[in-house]
Amino acid sequence: MKKNAQQLWFTGQQQIEVRSSEIELPTTGEVVVEVICSAISAGTEMLVYRGQLPAEIALDANIQSLQNQTYPLQYGYACVGTVVQLGDGVEEFWLGQAVFAFQPHASHFISAVENLIPVPNDIAAEDAVFLANMETAVNLLQDGKPIIGERVLVLGQGIVGLLLSSLLAQMPLGELLVADKWAVRRKIAAQLGAKTFDPLLAEERNTHQQRLSEIQGADLIYELTGVPDVLNLAVDFSGYHSRIVIGSWYGTKSAPVYLGGAAHRNRLQITTSQVSSLSPELTGRWTKARRFEVTWDMIRRIRPSQFVSQRVALEDAPAVYQQLDQQPETLIQALFVY
Repeated sequence: MKKNAQQLWFTGQQQIEVRSSEIELPTTGEVVVEVICSAISAGTEMLVYRGQLPAEIALDANIQSLQNQTYPLQYGYACVGTVVQLGDGVEEFWLGQAVFAFQPHASHFISAVENLIPVPNDIAAEDAVFLANMETAVNLLQDGKPIIGERVLVLGQGIVGLLLSSLLAQMPLGELLVADKWAVRRKIAAQLGAKTFDPLLAEERNTHQQRLSEIQGADLIYELTGVPDVLNLAVDFSGYHSRIVIGSWYGTKSAPVYLGGAAHRNRLQITTSQVSSLSPELTGRWTKARRFEVTWDMIRRIRPSQFVSQRVALEDAPAVYQQLDQQPETLIQALFVY
């Protein structure tokens, strides 16, 4: 029996539609998945919503459903559902299996089984839906290589920033300092065990900057705000041979970064980090499968559903995206529930 799917479409700058579409029957090696929930990736999806996608690069290099970047388009890469229909050649154990998929927001979709990740039985759907973002946090740890006793600064406490801070808070660091302009995010980060400050308040910012400069600056700095100009703040907090890891994707946005003076003399290490690949240093022993195993363990440990601040139906998508665009301080993580 064919399924009727509700699908979210970005049809233009700041334009959202929910469309109903009958999906085809699964062919050989395919299944139909009925979605339980999907997570909005606020940083990337705001680029889509605002029309700030770079024309020269795909939305994701490794995910087939995210290759298109012209309106109208579907987007989303974090959904959890249940396999409800099997195509020919698919083993019976898939029927009823909870799965994660890098799939745009929709109530139902067809997928080849090799593109689905089974969800462990002990992990709830609203925790499993964080797999993509938690994998990003794990990748950031691998790329930053924090070590015992280091002073680590995280700029930006969106959901990836909070997940990263959750992981860093469990390490024997010398200090974990985070910055975010929204009080609700700083409050959660403080509950995780981090010191926090508002980077827009000059007195708070300067106090921490002066304190760290007296002890050679932060050892490791993560930039996760999505605002290119914040790279200058990362430079300000750095010291000799400090490591700056850029986890943001800026889309078409850019800003001047001041690398003269102390920044030049300090031999800064500035690295971009992207979860679609593994660091070349790790590929001798690590695979994506191994990193997913670690990511599931981190989901068990952190229980990221604690960060869900809003659950809405797909029909309410236009209002949610408008809220994320105009009142981002009111949301931590929004989920579509089906």
